[in-house]
Amino acid sequence: MEAERWRAAQKARVAFTNGVFDLLHPGHIDVLTAARATAGALIVGLNSDESVRRLKGPTRPIRSDAERSYVLAALECVDLVVVFPEDTPLALVKLLRPDVIVKGGDYSEDTIVGAAEVKGWGGKVVVVPITPGHSTTNIIKRLSESR
Repeated sequence: MEAERWRAAQKARVAFTNGVFDLLHPGHIDVLTAARATAGALIVGLNSDESVRRLKGPTRPIRSDAERSYVLAALECVDLVVVFPEDTPLALVKLLRPDVIVKGGDYSEDTIVGAAEVKGWGGKVVVVPITPGHSTTNIIKRLSESR
């Protein structure tokens, strides 16, 4: 598994974050770059299209998981993207066993899925302050209002 190889190759810690990343915006970039700064490698868990529809409704995602994966993987701060079909990344977190789990400021440590597990094996939880004025929901709303 990549996470184990990175640790063995002295890249040290592996960070993990997850989300939908439907329309990439500055808030996403701030979380991703902050997550990468906590470790030698960053793995991004990406909700599958089916998962997004269950969580956000039938009109989402705007972009397919293949497109979202492609864009995320092109970012210098991202080392690996893993699409997961479940509604939460808990199974993926348990499989990858990241050293750091990172989420944006719209979460708290007690609401981050996988935080207890990461702390349980000696890892760290990081909450990145929210970037004001940026959300995919607001972007979609503005686009639909401009029609």
